[in-house]
Amino acid sequence: MPDLGGREIVITGANSGLGLESAKALAARGARVTLACRSLDKARAAREQIEKVVPGAQLETGELDLGSLASVRRFASEFAGGHGRLDILLNNAGIMTTPLFRTQDGFEGQIGTNHFGHFALTGLLFPLIARTPGSRIVTVSSNAHKGCRLRFDNLNFEDENSYTPMRAYQASKLANLLFHFELARRLERHRMDCRAVAAHPGAAVTNLGRHLTGNWLFALGAQALKLVLNSPARAAWPQLRAATDPDAASGDYFGPDGPGEWRGKPVRVEAAGQAHKEDEAARLWARSAELTGVAFLD
Repeated sequence: MPDLGGREIVITGANSGLGLESAKALAARGARVTLACRSLDKARAAREQIEKVVPGAQLETGELDLGSLASVRRFASEFAGGHGRLDILLNNAGIMTTPLFRTQDGFEGQIGTNHFGHFALTGLLFPLIARTPGSRIVTVSSNAHKGCRLRFDNLNFEDENSYTPMRAYQASKLANLLFHFELARRLERHRMDCRAVAAHPGAAVTNLGRHLTGNWLFALGAQALKLVLNSPARAAWPQLRAATDPDAASGDYFGPDGPGEWRGKPVRVEAAGQAHKEDEAARLWARSAELTGVAFLD
């Protein structure tokens, strides 16, 4: 990674897993990193942990609950009020395969947290991003987006009988990539000095899959899988490359180079064809703006 002195970075979900590892790596290269976490206590604990391994790390903490638009607005307002630039927004936070629940704003929990919360955050911070030369917005998706289609008539699983935890997770990760590619197109159309770059980690040992532990098959294979899955530090490589590679182009998507893109070195990879459907991406953008009340790059 290049030297990042003077750069301002926000990482969502920076208190654990890939977010924590990304914060360590970026702070070690001289960036000032804001740990945006649902719990301030967890953010402060992460800060202390990073400071032990990165002496002199420039760190700030912020409370951000992506399942609450009020919290998203409050965080964005506080950050913009105290900072003159935002070089990298790393939309890392996510939840996976949860039982059905609704966010504070009535969204299905996984798409509400993984997509709508990040869409709103990006839009609310965009004025700051737009006036920062060479800024970058990084979206973290998953290979789970493959084989999925969004049902716009059931985007928030209004038909609760159709809900399965994995189907909802896949939909949220497809939404991430539809947003990413549409963002790249809009940045180009508006001739913005900003890049949209995406990444997926492959398969990693983190607490993201904690809701799968009640599945007997998952529990049976969990220990064996730890021998072949990426550590959180290695799994963070694709998003770190997406965030910092000087040669990364807007619209790029990074993931591991190994079989099935499970693990390996971070390289450019291809998203499923469904993620490139421009009509669906535009429709999702319009619906996201309508549901969150956040409009930008029209």
